[in-house]
Amino acid sequence: MNTSTDCLPLDLFSLRQAYLDGTTTVSAVIRQTLARVKDFKNHNIWISLYAESTLMAQAKKLEGLNPHDLPLYGIPFAVKDNIDCAGLPTTAACPGFSYLPATSAFAVQRLLDAGAVLIGKTNMDQFATGLTGTRSPEPYGICKNALNPDYISGGSSSGSAVAVALSIVSFSLGTDTAGSGRVPAAFNNIVGLKPTRGLLSCSGVVPACKSLDCVSIFSPTLAEAEYLLDIVTAYDAHDSYARSDRQLLAADLTATAKLRFGVPKPEQLNFFGDAESQALFAQTVAKLQTLGEVVAIDFQPFLEAAALLYEGPWVAERYAGIRPFIETHPEQLHPVILEILAAAKTKNAIAAFDALHRLQQLKRQTTTLLQGLSCIVVPTAPRIYRIEDVLADPIRLNSNLGYYTNYMNLLDLAAVAIPADFYANGLPFGITLFSTALSDNRLLTIAKRFAGISGQPPTPSNSRYQRLAVCGAHLQGLPLNPQLLNLGARFYASTRTAAKYRLYALAIAPPERPGLVRDDHAGQSIDVEIWELPKENWANFISNIKSPLCIGSVEMVDGSWEYGFLCEPYPLDKSVDITQFGGWRNYLQNKA
Repeated sequence: MNTSTDCLPLDLFSLRQAYLDGTTTVSAVIRQTLARVKDFKNHNIWISLYAESTLMAQAKKLEGLNPHDLPLYGIPFAVKDNIDCAGLPTTAACPGFSYLPATSAFAVQRLLDAGAVLIGKTNMDQFATGLTGTRSPEPYGICKNALNPDYISGGSSSGSAVAVALSIVSFSLGTDTAGSGRVPAAFNNIVGLKPTRGLLSCSGVVPACKSLDCVSIFSPTLAEAEYLLDIVTAYDAHDSYARSDRQLLAADLTATAKLRFGVPKPEQLNFFGDAESQALFAQTVAKLQTLGEVVAIDFQPFLEAAALLYEGPWVAERYAGIRPFIETHPEQLHPVILEILAAAKTKNAIAAFDALHRLQQLKRQTTTLLQGLSCIVVPTAPRIYRIEDVLADPIRLNSNLGYYTNYMNLLDLAAVAIPADFYANGLPFGITLFSTALSDNRLLTIAKRFAGISGQPPTPSNSRYQRLAVCGAHLQGLPLNPQLLNLGARFYASTRTAAKYRLYALAIAPPERPGLVRDDHAGQSIDVEIWELPKENWANFISNIKSPLCIGSVEMVDGSWEYGFLCEPYPLDKSVDITQFGGWRNYLQNKA
């Protein structure tokens, strides 16, 4: 049994398959998770963690059960620290507010009942007020970006996003009132699903704006987000804002179905001076045009709704949610948050009703607009800032980050934030797809379509390793695998390509090797292994690769991209097509 903590893949589906195959144990996964917690201590990801003895006891209990019976058997996850978890304090990133809940939040308990293992509570912008991840006071500190610690991680669900991006846990829960489940996803190159408001229970969540709050999901891929949404979605009679209408719109879209995307008119896009963000979004729009029609829409009703969130009476709802604590312990609040909430005292009932009536008009306008579109696509955030810049100008720069997010829950919309491209400095650029309430599954389906054609480069490694997909003689136990091992490579995961490739047994000098060729029309899914090679040995490895083999971008079954072995087409007429075997190992076994 392989229990090396350097070799366990933490993506949900690979880890689940490893449990089902009996090639790892929950104890081994927990040991790796705790080791990675220590490895990234300087990122300020965690507020509290379960004791190792508690986690290992839970692992042993799970090991006595059948993994087939639990859809999240042994899958490690994290929870934002404004969501109750039995046995750990809830602080909302305010030490003086801390309390110990008797039970876990409804959504958390759904995951625990499915077999998931909760590692701990994550850092956040205090009281879920902010989009930067910099509003967490000592002793917690500023949570740093997973790809570059000089940059903000996004908030308020900062720690939850970074824990997933650094592969410390397989997924996490955040909350999203004004963008907190989407902006951190964009800045850390992961998926952030903001479900329809009221679809996931908010019982056991410290309110930000109780009428608008959502529990959100962070995951590495869209397929995992979809799987988790199905598990955690359930009606909670104790949640006063749970929806009674819960029938999700059909997600089925034929492969040839043309989509109709709305994007803001050029003059209504705002990147706050970042020309590279503007260029990346223009490239995204060009990719959308390969999937369907792109229509410029009037974005003004969305912007007007967004302004209501902090300039209107909803800031008073934030104040009301924690009013007893604010009025008795104002010194405990982060100074920026105290300044924001102070505006609540200037609001009155007349302003509240005026805003509600205007919001209802805006809802009607935007609902009518969305009925003619598959979805609307916007940048998740207009740009990304350095931590030092946000600390110097905390309110204005935070406000800029909400330009494309603040209206979502006010207008009762569903949204999913996904990776789209990368800046020249290696930081990620993300987009958000949104539509009417209960369109969650349909949005996930459309997002997968985009991921399939985006041609985005492989995800940068978050460590000193570069990932590589191998499909032939470099697989574990095969003749060329020592080339990887001798350069310090470590196994990461077994997976499959997208169903867009053909595999050939090449007529070249021993050892026998296959050639992987992309074929969008008649391709199939092919078995591959992902290895992590130390970056300092990357050039050494690829310098020994000879034609017809080469290294290129290979699309995985979940829509992500990895560097991997590909084959030039010129030797194929002398090669044997072995695609029907689904992989090199199967071909070798059949040949034997």
